[in-house]
Amino acid sequence: MLYPLVFIFMLFFPAVSCSDGNDPEQEAVSGSGTQTPVPVPEPDPVPGTDSQIAWQVAEKLGLGWNLGNQMDAHVNGVSSETGWGNPAATQATFDKVKSAGFSSVRIPVTWLGHIGPAPDYTIDPEWLDRVAELVGYAGNAGLNVIINMHHDGADSEHWLNIREAALDPEKDRQINEQISAMWTQIAGKFIDKGDFLIFEAFNEIHDGGWGWGANRTDGGKQYACLNGWNRTFVKAVRSAGGANEERYLAVPGYCTNPDLTMEYLELPEDVVEDRLMVSVHYYDPNEYTLTAKYPEWGHTAQPGKCAGPDEEEHVKDVFSALHEKFISKGIPVYIGETGCVNRATELEQAFQRYWFEYVLKAAKTYGMSAFVWDNGAKGTGNEQHGFIDHATGEYCSEPARLAVETMVRAMNDGDGSYTLETVYDNAPAR
Repeated sequence: MLYPLVFIFMLFFPAVSCSDGNDPEQEAVSGSGTQTPVPVPEPDPVPGTDSQIAWQVAEKLGLGWNLGNQMDAHVNGVSSETGWGNPAATQATFDKVKSAGFSSVRIPVTWLGHIGPAPDYTIDPEWLDRVAELVGYAGNAGLNVIINMHHDGADSEHWLNIREAALDPEKDRQINEQISAMWTQIAGKFIDKGDFLIFEAFNEIHDGGWGWGANRTDGGKQYACLNGWNRTFVKAVRSAGGANEERYLAVPGYCTNPDLTMEYLELPEDVVEDRLMVSVHYYDPNEYTLTAKYPEWGHTAQPGKCAGPDEEEHVKDVFSALHEKFISKGIPVYIGETGCVNRATELEQAFQRYWFEYVLKAAKTYGMSAFVWDNGAKGTGNEQHGFIDHATGEYCSEPARLAVETMVRAMNDGDGSYTLETVYDNAPAR
C-alpha cells in the first residue's frame, strides 16, 4: 500500500448504518426520486465586495489535482519523492493534468530529514530546489499551485507535535521558532513567484486521534496552539518580502475537519486584506470513499450497501455551513483534499462517478474549489486513488479517464440547466 493505513481512520463524521432511516439530523429522501431544489448561493452583485472576492478565488482555482504520495512521502524519517512507490513527476505530468481539465495542482511537501538543527533549521537546498522545479513545471503548464508542510505534523509523531505543544509552553515556543524559520526560507525561495503560487501552512494537524483525541477534552489548548502556528506562518511569509507581501495564504483548522474548522479556527491578522484562505478536507463517508467497505453511495444505493441514508443531504449541510461561516463573509474556502477510491465493477464505478459529480458540483454551487486526491495507486478498493500517472500524465485506466471527465464537468460546466438537482436526478439506476 502506498499510503499509511492510519489515514483510513479519518472520522470526520461518524458513519450511520443504511438500515437506520431515522437520522434526527437529516430528513429522509422522497421515494419519488425527486429533491427539493437547492437554493444556489450567488455572489454579491456589487463589484468589489468581499463575498464576490471569495467566489472569484474559487473560480480561479477551479478543479484541482493532488500530486499525492510524492513529495510528501517519507521513509524512516526522511522525505523522498519516490519513497512510497511513485515515479518522479515530469513536465509532461503537469501538461497532461492541465489538458485533462484541471486548473490547479496541490503539491504536498514533507520536509522531514531535510531540516538542519536549531536555531537556523536550514532546509536542504537540493530538496527545496526539487520543490521549486515542480512548481516551475506546474507554472509552465498554466496551473495554479499550492505547496505546504504536510506529514511533518502527522499524528504528532514528528516535529510539528501539537500534542506536546499543548502541554508544554516551551515546546510550543520552539515549534513556533521552527515554523518561522522554515516558512521564511520557503517564502524566500519563491520571492518572485506571482499569484499562481499559494502557500498552505499545514496539512491535517492533530494529536493522533483524527479530531477525536485530547483536543475534545483539553479545554481548547490544541486549537489555541494551531491558531498560534497559523499566525506565525502568516507573519513569516509576509516578512519575507517580494511577492510574498500579497501572496494568497491558506490556513487549516484542526485536522482540516470542516466542523472543527468552523468552530475553532481563528483567522490570523494580516497586513493585507482579502489574501487569506481556509483549507478543509472532505472524504465523507470514509467507509465509502477511503476503505471501500461499502460499494454504493446516495439515494439510489441499495440498503445495506451504503454507509447511511440521506447522504446527499449531508454534503449540502456541510458545504452550506462552510458557505455561511466563511464564503458569505468574503473568506475563500477550498477543499484541499477530496476523493473516492477506484472500484472494480461497472455498477460500483457508476456510483463512484456519482459521488464525484455530486460532491464537486455541490462545492461549485456553494462557492468552493476542490482538489482531488491522487496517490498514484492504480488498483481498486482500499486507498486506491490513482487517476493520472504521476510520471507521464496519462490516465491510469479507462475508468479513471471517465472519473476525471465527470470531475471536470461537475466543476467546469456552467450550463444553467446542469444543476445539483439534475445531478441528483441522474444518480445510478439499477
